[in-house]
Amino acid sequence: MEPRMDISKLFPAGFQAMLGMEEALKKSDIDKTLYALIKIRASQINSCAYCINMHTRDARAAGETEQRIYSLNAWREAPFFTETERAALALTESVTLLADTHVPDEVYAAATAVFTKEEVAVITLAIVVINAWNRIVVTSRTRIM
Repeated sequence: MEPRMDISKLFPAGFQAMLGMEEALKKSDIDKTLYALIKIRASQINSCAYCINMHTRDARAAGETEQRIYSLNAWREAPFFTETERAALALTESVTLLADTHVPDEVYAAATAVFTKEEVAVITLAIVVINAWNRIVVTSRTRIM
């Protein structure tokens, strides 16, 4: 597939705003391993090869295991994920599949049972941002590096 466009050049202000959101999340208190899992899982759902490639490399560099990365798309059946990670992954899936799920009360309740409301806010923005990146990359057909 040929790349369609480079949004960073066509709409630099918008692209910089996206980078600003990413920077705010990096500076937040979100657990970096959890952040990587959120990015990978949303990217799997959205079939964003570029982001899956990028974020699995980032996760490995941060110390994430191959076993957990490979099992992420079956996290419900895999015994390697904590209750906290499971709540974040359920929220990730629900927000990513918003039109189908509408983020049910039980998913939100599971998240607020293990995270503060402030942490849920950061996680929600992390999910929103990776979904936005997935949509930019898939639409523009950004090549894997």
